[in-house]
Amino acid sequence: MNTTITAVAATALLALTGVVAHADGVPDNTVRVGLYYVHYHASADDISGPYVPTGLNLSVNDVETLYLAYVRRLSAHFDLELAAGYPPLTKTEGRGPAQLGSVPYNGQVISTARWFAPTLLLNYKFFDESHAWRPYLGVGINYANFYDRRSTAAGNAASGGPTSISLPVSVGPAATAGMRYQLPDRWSLYLSYSVSVVKSKLTADTAGVVRTSDISFGPRALVFAAGYSF
Repeated sequence: MNTTITAVAATALLALTGVVAHADGVPDNTVRVGLYYVHYHASADDISGPYVPTGLNLSVNDVETLYLAYVRRLSAHFDLELAAGYPPLTKTEGRGPAQLGSVPYNGQVISTARWFAPTLLLNYKFFDESHAWRPYLGVGINYANFYDRRSTAAGNAASGGPTSISLPVSVGPAATAGMRYQLPDRWSLYLSYSVSVVKSKLTADTAGVVRTSDISFGPRALVFAAGYSF
């Protein structure tokens, strides 16, 4: 995993420092700002551990957040994109029994976490620079770091007391499909849809009583953005 992260960082550094130069008069750098609409196709193993009834599971709420990206033009048809969003507060709800004893569970927000999840993509752009509309496809790698992890009051009640949450870092493949529309004066508009593989192992520790669940978050991100090239 460390080797993968190092390779991603090195590639991003090459892009950001502008190692590749062009003399065709087309700007090589673009910054984009817009909105992420993230829908989770989450699936999780039933929670396992001491005093856990069967059928106890989780779901993840969708989020919206700010989209930011830097794009380095490598050639007439290839771009390197480093994209990230403002770390959204993602909420996890309980799924399963309506109650655990006398404690409500199903549909309750039991934990929250913020994500720092940059994605590095190599994009192929169709057509040439003379076309205002340019569809593109991209593949790359996603890095997701979960922080500010908290069990809510409802989560603590369901677990039987104050609970600490851990979610290890995830590194996985990512892909995107998008469309660029070129405006005058170096401005452009973008619409894209991205998928990433994000998996982690949830561990909840309640005074030494440990429960776990393997989660595949399956984020799907729709992006509307504007860009400026220089």
